Amino acid sequence: MTTFSGHDLTCIRGERLVFQGLNFSIDAGDALVLIGPNGSGKSSLLRVMAGLLKPATGHLAWNGASVNDDPEEHRGRLHYVGHHDAIKPVLSVEENLHFWAGLHAGGNSANLAVEKALEILSIPHLAEIPGRFLSAGQKRRANLARIFAAPAPVWLLDEPTTALDKASIANLEEAMAEHRAGGGMIILSTHMDVALENHKTLDLADFEVPLTPFEAGDLML
Repeated sequence: MTTFSGHDLTCIRGERLVFQGLNFSIDAGDALVLIGPNGSGKSSLLRVMAGLLKPATGHLAWNGASVNDDPEEHRGRLHYVGHHDAIKPVLSVEENLHFWAGLHAGGNSANLAVEKALEILSIPHLAEIPGRFLSAGQKRRANLARIFAAPAPVWLLDEPTTALDKASIANLEEAMAEHRAGGGMIILSTHMDVALENHKTLDLADFEVPLTPFEAGDLML
């Protein structure tokens, strides 16, 4: 059984201790939903999982082996979709997706992957539109489409339903169920109800470090 896990993770952003002593474990086919108030570290934890932010203590492991043994291999097994949409404004939606698909495959397989990605997010009509002309919701769908254009076993999704309409959310939920059925893993943060059967929940509030009166005063300024 394939397992992705984190052990005794501590995160510091700036001079603030965001969370400490955090552990998680997710197996093939699992979904882990991160919850907690704003500032509790959901986005920071996803960035740690993606290798974009180094934990102050603790480590990530894949099947028990530290991901630090081969960071490139770890990055190759995941997709991270953050708050900012990674859409190049001068490229069309299709060209953006071909860029991502080309990182994992080439030739006809990449073409088929891009076509599938456009269909899943219901955006074939946007294929030739440059990124700079897309609305917020269209950019979000195009950004999410890259996880289908360049398949990877682990999806790290930070508020993936932001700016999506009900139909797009339903499409995403169906695609997530299919990904899990094929042994994929999903870890996401959300403030909305997302249909994920038999998912695990990790409340970041359980690992949040209370602000000192001095820090709290800074945040109020």
